[in-house]
Amino acid sequence: MAKSIGIDLGTTYCAVAVLRETGQPEILPNRDGEDITPSVVLFQEFAGSDEPLVGTMAKHSAASSPHDVVQFVKRHMGDPAWRFDSSSGAAYTAEEISAVILKRLKEDAELALGEPVNDAVITVPAYFDDARRTATKHAGTIAGLNVLRVLNEPTAAALSFGLDTSVEGTVLVYDLGGGTFDVTLMRLRNGEFDVLGTDGDRNLGGFDFDNRLMEYLASQVKEQGGPDLLSDPFQVASLREKAEMAKRSLTTVASTTVHISVEGKPYRVRVERSHFEKLTADLLRRTEDLTELVLEEGGYTWDKIDHVLLVGGSTRMPMVRALVEGLAGKAADRTVHPDEAVALGASIQAAVENSSASGVSLELYDGAPLVVTDVTSQALGVLTVESDLVTEVNSIIIPRNSKIPAKSGSRFNTVVDNQTSVLVRVTQGDDTDPRFVVEVGEKELSLPPYPKGAAIEVVYAYDIDQTIFVEVIDCTAGTSMGTFEIDRLANLNEEQLKAAGEKISALSVL
Repeated sequence: MAKSIGIDLGTTYCAVAVLRETGQPEILPNRDGEDITPSVVLFQEFAGSDEPLVGTMAKHSAASSPHDVVQFVKRHMGDPAWRFDSSSGAAYTAEEISAVILKRLKEDAELALGEPVNDAVITVPAYFDDARRTATKHAGTIAGLNVLRVLNEPTAAALSFGLDTSVEGTVLVYDLGGGTFDVTLMRLRNGEFDVLGTDGDRNLGGFDFDNRLMEYLASQVKEQGGPDLLSDPFQVASLREKAEMAKRSLTTVASTTVHISVEGKPYRVRVERSHFEKLTADLLRRTEDLTELVLEEGGYTWDKIDHVLLVGGSTRMPMVRALVEGLAGKAADRTVHPDEAVALGASIQAAVENSSASGVSLELYDGAPLVVTDVTSQALGVLTVESDLVTEVNSIIIPRNSKIPAKSGSRFNTVVDNQTSVLVRVTQGDDTDPRFVVEVGEKELSLPPYPKGAAIEVVYAYDIDQTIFVEVIDCTAGTSMGTFEIDRLANLNEEQLKAAGEKISALSVL
């Protein structure tokens, strides 16, 4: 059976793993011999065309070539307006940039395994919405991968933990990565991984902690008579690198000194860990609030949590461990590698998906097959109007943290006599105010000209891949008006997807 791999496509770093014949997952080194690959692309122009360089060397080029380097693209996934323009004049979507990274990871995996790799499970933050999940799947397709499934990162980490330790009980996964934060509550029992609830912030991670340190360093240079470093792209790129290095140093030492040279003049800034923690206290508090909310919504208290997992490179910061262990009243598990757990878990799920496709049952837990049940990270709703025919309301059909696959429906009424169509506008988000939710797709369906107030039922089905299917039922006639998979407003269509695949396939990725 051909190998399938698990990919942790991170905001700042990526990792790839495979489940070996021994039943143990293993990280695959990249071509440079590294276990993790920076999610950074340097676009080099040769003879009028691009030759992208991915990884550590690209990351080191950020300070000298900021206009040619793309970082943190994961934060732009699902944004159809975002583009990166290379020096050659080519424009790249977020999906295409991610596909360049994935293409490099695919080639590195093939080099490590000595055989072609086609199938992969790619992880996403649990709090990613439909547009971002779909964009991630599209990125894999563009890179030449058959994406078996997109798997939530905390769930993947728990898979790795559960397989490695065979423990049971209630697990809280606190996942603070380079660009996103998730907290997930799950129950492990007899090879079953049952997700109970999840929440997060897709714009909260190590990147934001770095930003605070960058701002502080820039202010200190200015106080010493220096220029505004944040107004120069080259200085910003250099400052980010120094801030990240200082943050890493503060993980193991109480203070560090940052040396900055501007136009030949040297500056020194002393940074105390305690001061860094004050600068970022509100960011840490946001993670605490979300963690407490997940417990509260799940009906759990800290004394009911058996295991606490810290996942993501940013959990190395001492203040993070201190916060979580202080809340939990117990030590966090130290067997989980913060950089590798997600990829290792993804490789387990990839093997399960691959065996299912071939009709073979993969038994990992004393003869019991591995089973993962997940929940919706965000509510699904439909936009309706009040009796004034003007005020729009987001009506929830499938609540957040519902078990998936999920199916649910709600009844509504037509608003005018002889109404001949209904526009189904599908939303993601928990708020009733349409301004605070995301419209992910829409479809117009024909309706017989009934008097005002005719009942229709909108039914949503949400599958394991978190794909949304919709059916609208004419309650007067008792017949279906039609079923459809939503046309996603924020994602590539089939024609664009095919063109992107051809475009990235033609690139030589280093």
